[in-house]
Amino acid sequence: MAARTPARSPAKSKVAIPQLAWNKVRPAPIILVSGTESFLADRAIRMLRDTLKVEDPSLEVNDLEADNYGPGELISLASPSLFSEPRMIRVTNVERCTDAFITETLSYLEAPADDTYVILRHAGGVRGKKLLDAIRAGKGGGIEIACLELKKDAEKYDFASSEFAAQRRRVTPGALRTLVSAFSADLAELAAACQQLLADDADEINEATVARYYSGRVETNAFKVADSAIAGRSGEALILLRHALASGADPVPIVAAFAAKLRTMAKLSGGSMSSGQAAKTFGMAPWQADRAMKDLRGWSDAGLGSAIEAIADTDAQVKGLGRDPVFALERMISVVAARGIR
Repeated sequence: MAARTPARSPAKSKVAIPQLAWNKVRPAPIILVSGTESFLADRAIRMLRDTLKVEDPSLEVNDLEADNYGPGELISLASPSLFSEPRMIRVTNVERCTDAFITETLSYLEAPADDTYVILRHAGGVRGKKLLDAIRAGKGGGIEIACLELKKDAEKYDFASSEFAAQRRRVTPGALRTLVSAFSADLAELAAACQQLLADDADEINEATVARYYSGRVETNAFKVADSAIAGRSGEALILLRHALASGADPVPIVAAFAAKLRTMAKLSGGSMSSGQAAKTFGMAPWQADRAMKDLRGWSDAGLGSAIEAIADTDAQVKGLGRDPVFALERMISVVAARGIR
């Protein structure tokens, strides 16, 4: 009997370029920003833009959508201008790119333009693998910025701690734990909470400071309640509501959280824009547009209208027109969880 040849595991793509954390971004001819954490990706790209602007205020910034790419666009934007300003080209939706984009970008990697920084945002998946493999193999002299989702509380704790450390502000471990517990569902909300606390003139940010701003996780619980209701999880939303109220939450910010989420969803409802287009059109961050598009799944325009009416009615009830604000909140949750069906 012939000896069996041991099975070989598939060869992994060789990585020959620096792979850096989001906060270590630096200029390079090609910057691949990969990973599912849109908030960190957006921040890394902003940091790079700000760095390049400091180096040369005449920096020219242009945007491309890889899933709506027209032949010749990249070469046109990368071509030297009359006054030879440095150029930054931000390319979104590379995970959904066209064949023309792959072909032309592979060609561009052979000889990147001088004083040009091409940022490729790829949120995951196998589309564009040939291009990613070429970049990671070293073509174009690029770097990769890995923006992986922060799933563990310890990772979020370290992130929040770094927000304060970057501003050389003192924060207690208890304050950090409270923040992470309160805002664990959304990294962008955690970052926003850190920035609000950084604006406080206290010598040290402690648990009392956090409580003064968020009073028993009012705002956090509000968004958790809204997220659960919008996703159709009525029972979970009601449990979270009761926990929020028991923690001292005021009904008004809870209704405000619902209103903010539904308004954003309404802006994007019925359109065929990509998240990048929506972000530019409505002046929101790409991660906000992504989140709203996910929230819209299963919703109709009529249902959105009905839910927004229910929220407006609840807002009036909790501000004095009604006798039972808790009942008003529970009824609002029922309408939203049913996606506007009364």
